Amino acid sequence: MTSLDFGPVVLGGNVFGWTADRAASFEILDAFVDAGGRSIDTADVYSAWVPGHTGGESETIIGEWFAASGKRDSVSIATKVFAHADRSGLSAANIAAAVDDSLRRLQTDRIDLYYAHRDDEDVEQHEYLTAFDALVRAGKVREIGASNFSSARLRTAVAVSREAGLTPFTVAQDKWSLVERDIEADLVPTLGDLAIVELPYSSLASGFLSGKYRAGLSVDSVRAGGASAYLENPKNLELLSVLDELAESYRSTVPAVALSWLRAQAIVGAPIASARTLEQLPSLLDVVDLSVADVARLAAATA
Repeated sequence: MTSLDFGPVVLGGNVFGWTADRAASFEILDAFVDAGGRSIDTADVYSAWVPGHTGGESETIIGEWFAASGKRDSVSIATKVFAHADRSGLSAANIAAAVDDSLRRLQTDRIDLYYAHRDDEDVEQHEYLTAFDALVRAGKVREIGASNFSSARLRTAVAVSREAGLTPFTVAQDKWSLVERDIEADLVPTLGDLAIVELPYSSLASGFLSGKYRAGLSVDSVRAGGASAYLENPKNLELLSVLDELAESYRSTVPAVALSWLRAQAIVGAPIASARTLEQLPSLLDVVDLSVADVARLAAATA
């Protein structure tokens, strides 16, 4: 079980250096902490998909913000290893090199939560778990997490850690939202069995659950194609109607209700969501105390 305090939402750092430039990123980070936010998520590979970027841009901006703001101790910071072109995979040597790269970019002496961005079946689990354990023992990392692992591989990883007396995974990060629910069949019960806390990413489904994507409307966003695709499923249109009704009933917003549905799930520590403008932040931080009946109603809409 994790000892980290994630607050109402984990701020996704994928937009920093991508759809939010350095100045906008600083404004968002300051406003997030000032409003009670306590946890930030990034990865060494963010934002390598942008032309001219190589990865590390998000970590660099966050590190510069830490240095400028003095707010490093106000938040927990999570980052990941596996997908950076120069630091790919989970070999022990790669993990040791990648963590130092991330620490340098983040301008900090420790990472609160260090993830395997995904599993590496070409490396023995004992090898990479031993490497992560060494980082914890050295004080470079507080806890370790597993992102995008299968249920079976997560179970074997925990078993290996227990047998060898190594630091265990305490947190998982997987795609989960009201319109992406594949993990509920197998992975969610596994996380419950292993007492691992889930921090869902893509919790607003690339912005679809922001409520701004509607049939016949055009949205100016780099993620508009992926988000608009959800409109093709009639169940998702029904979901939007339910979200609209509940947002009005609770005097809140569509994204706040959607995120609060995730918060209502027993294994969820906090959803991960990003903001590229200051205007998007309040809905991410607004915790709606949904009734049991309304949680079930939302779930039924896309069951």
